[in-house]
Amino acid sequence: MKMEDLAQHAHALYRAHGDKAEAEAAQKAKQATADGQTAEAEKWEKIRLHIKELRGARQT
Repeated sequence: MKMEDLAQHAHALYRAHGDKAEAEAAQKAKQATADGQTAEAEKWEKIRLHIKELRGARQT
């Protein structure tokens, strides 16, 4: 998945779940790891990190 696609997915997840979006992405990464889906886990971890950046940008 392209980086811009990850960013769009992160934005959509953040709009849908607000401050809970990061935890949602972390849970999906954890589940993918448990299922042995390394690439999927890495994708969700990148999405989680992008959401973390979004959350940080809102705080002053």
